Amino acid sequence: MDEIPRDRLTGPLRRGAVKKHVAAIHVSGKLTLLQRKLSNVLLLNAYDTITSQARHQIDARTLCLMIGYNSNDMDTLKQSLRGLAETVAEWDMLDEEGQQEWGVSALLSYAKLRGGVCEYAYSPALAEKLHDPKVFALINLNIQRRFTSGHALALYENCYRFVRTGSTGWWSLDLFRRLMGVSDSPYYETFKHLNAKIIKPAVAEVNKTSNIVVTPEFRKMGRAVTDIRFRIAENPQLAILDLDDGEGLRNSEVYARLRALGVSDRLARQWMAEHGEAYVRSKLDYVAGQGGVKNAVGYLTRALRDNYGAEVSPRNPGRPTSARARRLERIRDLAAARTPTQRDADRRLFLARLDGAARDDFERHGWMSALNAEAIAAFWEELSPGVFDEVTGE
Repeated sequence: MDEIPRDRLTGPLRRGAVKKHVAAIHVSGKLTLLQRKLSNVLLLNAYDTITSQARHQIDARTLCLMIGYNSNDMDTLKQSLRGLAETVAEWDMLDEEGQQEWGVSALLSYAKLRGGVCEYAYSPALAEKLHDPKVFALINLNIQRRFTSGHALALYENCYRFVRTGSTGWWSLDLFRRLMGVSDSPYYETFKHLNAKIIKPAVAEVNKTSNIVVTPEFRKMGRAVTDIRFRIAENPQLAILDLDDGEGLRNSEVYARLRALGVSDRLARQWMAEHGEAYVRSKLDYVAGQGGVKNAVGYLTRALRDNYGAEVSPRNPGRPTSARARRLERIRDLAAARTPTQRDADRRLFLARLDGAARDDFERHGWMSALNAEAIAAFWEELSPGVFDEVTGE
């Protein structure tokens, strides 16, 4: 497909290959790199409720920042949304009973911008396909943001869903041109041009940029190439990019303590991502030191939210005394108020700005990272101007 995958924002959906549900979902028309990224982010934002809600919303500024637009460039956003609404997705697959199913739908049934909010919807038939993990592979935004070529991202999306089987299977060159969005160009009807300008550069970027390595193979009739397939293997050098937001977190001592306390897997990873391991560890220690707590998970929830154990002011019991502490508390409140999808997107968006020691510190401590304190405050101020106006010094 010009598959619209979703990142592992809502937890991993690692299922074995289902032979009857290998979908071929393609897009007619050419998507730009920004449009392709936009379609993925919109799906990620909507995924949890895509089959239960008819409409979905996302803050337009946040959306622009995630995609790489200037946050004030609404004209570019409008143009890209228009392109998605005018682009057709087509699927051809076997259903549960083994009956062939063909369908067609616009990628977005509508989109509108009002009051700084982007509202959009999918057709019910397409939403059903988008939500089915047997149809779509899960692609991480942390990987997506590294791509600089729309053709390379398209190749990655179409190959990644076959990573467990090791091969895409044979595609006709006509189908491959459609997947790459060049079917309307006579220039690429010549295999020499297609290979030199599309296949080789896209393969090189996928292998350099992503968590898989792809190798093209060709089938001929006489001297003419008629079909192409890609062998797929995991890229051990870049497998770390395939962050299941959690594989690393699940190996930590803090995660083990949370699970032993009765905290769910998803909530444990969410807390660690939001607050950082050091902050969560301190609250675990605080709760453990209270003794005789009947509902440890509930008590820990309040401890994380209200910063139990922090220094308090006699004039304002229960509130941190310093301006910095109040700002940290405000940031925690802002993060907690976001949906799980938005929280993950915020974290990934901020991580994209970091490298080296700053990135490592944020990975460990989340929004409580002291090394990134000023950058974190600037980030939230950018998302919500004036958000710290009430946070003043003593």
